[in-house]
Amino acid sequence: MIVGTEWLVEAFDCDAVKLRDVALLRRVFSRVIGDLELKTINKDIWHKFSGAGGVTGLAALTESHIACHTYPEYKTATFNLYCCRTRRQWNWEENLRELLGAKTVKIQKIERGSETISLNSQTKIQNPKSKTARGEQS
Repeated sequence: MIVGTEWLVEAFDCDAVKLRDVALLRRVFSRVIGDLELKTINKDIWHKFSGAGGVTGLAALTESHIACHTYPEYKTATFNLYCCRTRRQWNWEENLRELLGAKTVKIQKIERGSETISLNSQTKIQNPKSKTARGEQS
């Protein structure tokens, strides 16, 4: 039984100026939400850290949430999207290259509620919430 899908996304070698731009990061959220036909609850929350600091954003969705954290000093952005219903995958690589200037995008897809979690194409671990975690029957 799958109760949701979570995407953990890391974008590397981004344009540091873009990682400080709240309006641009709001557009990233808008594109994800629009393209996947998600629905927001209330207002998004955004915080820009002072000076050369990055941005943190969070939007509650009827399907769950989307969050981002940017690290301009490392030219890195991280995103987390959790949907409680099956959705197609957003084209993170292409969109983050276009919007943030990312050179590399790493995606981990986790099917929540399954007995195994795929961290990448080679690694599978037992989901500690499954009833057969660590090979034991409950």
